[in-house]
Amino acid sequence: MDINVYKVISEKMSSMSRSQLKIAQYILKNPNHVPFHNVGELAKLVEVSDATIVRFATFLGFSGYPEFQRHIQTSVQQQLSTAERLKLSNQVYGENDQGISQIFKEDMGNIQLTMENLDTNSFHQAVEYLLKAKKVYIVANRSAVALGLFMHYYLKMMLDHVEIIESVKENTDLLYDLQSDDLVIGISYTRYTKNTVDIFSYAKEKGAITIALTDNLMSPLIQHADVSLTATSQMPTFIDSFVAPLSLINALIIFTGKEKKDDFDHKLNALEDVWNKFNVFYKNE
Repeated sequence: MDINVYKVISEKMSSMSRSQLKIAQYILKNPNHVPFHNVGELAKLVEVSDATIVRFATFLGFSGYPEFQRHIQTSVQQQLSTAERLKLSNQVYGENDQGISQIFKEDMGNIQLTMENLDTNSFHQAVEYLLKAKKVYIVANRSAVALGLFMHYYLKMMLDHVEIIESVKENTDLLYDLQSDDLVIGISYTRYTKNTVDIFSYAKEKGAITIALTDNLMSPLIQHADVSLTATSQMPTFIDSFVAPLSLINALIIFTGKEKKDDFDHKLNALEDVWNKFNVFYKNE
């Protein structure tokens, strides 16, 4: 039977010792990386002894660290419900000003981890696919729509045909004639949206090029992706942190723009004329 480790940790935090709380908070703040660490590596990261890590696993009801690790690998995909994460955020952050600073620090940490783990070969391959694609489709649902709309706005300035698919019912007709020289970008982070996974999988079946923007190598998008770019999005609260994913998208847009410089410069100059003609931007009188 699958056990959601994050839920078990959340329920037992009130009875944990100081060292156990330290381990629990580290795991909840770094769920995408913990499943890949052995006892010694995790102990070093949390700054506790190996024995403390093993005792923590047994405290949670597991026979030892190996069983704990197996279940936490499954739990990466299960995650907590939104209500459970809201309850957890109250335990982790509290109500004082220190909690505010901690949120900023965790976003900074997400960017740092994303930067350190970035596969630059995959990044440059993604840019190349963007430049060569006949049509680009961005698939994003629910909260990830914010990322999709941002990416769509800027790519549409540079590339000839860019569409965003936010709704299975309203937008999937756009995919009826997918070709092998079309590109589909799937954007989804834990908890993964089924619609995004289904459309992304369909695009792969149709032979389109696929790029996954997601949070870890256990994401259901990975198996359908020609290129995968991961960004850390976790925060122990009811929302996902999209600071690092947005930084990754910024980098993709900037590098695509650099490669399209000559054509893009001409288009931007033409757009400036239109913006000035219709007073798009505020100006001091």
